[in-house]
Amino acid sequence: MVKTATFEALLADAVPDGQGGYTFVLEGKTYTLQDKDQVRKIAEEHGYIIIY
Repeated sequence: MVKTATFEALLADAVPDGQGGYTFVLEGKTYTLQDKDQVRKIAEEHGYIIIY
């Protein structure tokens, strides 16, 4: 199965955690991020092709 996502949609799912970082949930797994740009790497690890 091919999974695609736009970079903008992924960024929209990274919500501020109140401590200067972000919480990001993908496929039921929760990540704590220091920088929103980390969503790209996480999505790629889940097999997503990122559309810019």
